[in-house]
Amino acid sequence: MALDSHSPGHVSKARSATGVEGLDDILRGGLAPNRLYLLEGVPGSGKTTLALQFLMEGVKLGESVLYVTLSESEEELREVTASHGWSLDGINVRELVPSENSLRPDEQYTMFHPSEVELSETTKTILADVEQIKPARVVFDSLSELRLLAANPLRYRRQILALKQFFVGRNCTVLLLDDLTTVDRDLQVQSIAHGVVRLELANPEYGAEKRRLTVIKYRGVHFRGGYHDYIIKRGGLEVFPRLIASEHRSEHIMEKLRSGIAELDTLLGGASSVGLAL
Repeated sequence: MALDSHSPGHVSKARSATGVEGLDDILRGGLAPNRLYLLEGVPGSGKTTLALQFLMEGVKLGESVLYVTLSESEEELREVTASHGWSLDGINVRELVPSENSLRPDEQYTMFHPSEVELSETTKTILADVEQIKPARVVFDSLSELRLLAANPLRYRRQILALKQFFVGRNCTVLLLDDLTTVDRDLQVQSIAHGVVRLELANPEYGAEKRRLTVIKYRGVHFRGGYHDYIIKRGGLEVFPRLIASEHRSEHIMEKLRSGIAELDTLLGGASSVGLAL
């Protein structure tokens, strides 16, 4: 539900700041807590950086946070944070990247399809961590791996629905990352999520790359629609909400000025018709 003008009456006081000031402005204060959100973007668009800013904002507020990575190792995450002058202090990282032992012949499954074993084990590990840590913010990076483990769209959708249901009543805001690498994209997760934000990266024939984001949906919130430019610099994402003329109007007081020629002022009705904005 997009809106092109400020509507203070629709801004809820209960918001979880994302850690990116410009994005919070677009979302009218941040994310509604205890909901599941989807962050889409091609590789290199800044999803991991934004996710880390989201978790670091939680740490700043004294919240328990969890980063579940199925694609990057903890070492790679530390390199990302170091490049921005951050650290992973206060962020619980659960690395579920397959180990080198999974390449051994005796680790290969024969009676069962890998999805029947690996997806179940992965899910159990994630849920056990949530039960133990009781985080207020969780990031899953990324859905591509879960989609591959599920093996088919039906099982994948059921898994996401079960994940959403699991977090109901646990006072936890969940951010799912999707790198859009699948050939046949579906809208299943978009329909399940409370809100969807997409990061776009364009490489024109000439000049530097261009980045922009858009909020595809945000239930019950009059967010700022359209495309908004952003950059990735040392220190994270910086988002520039698009300008709307109606939000920057100012009141002008118009009064007549005397010309200094009494006859002319009389002719013009007592003063010059020239208006001055004060």
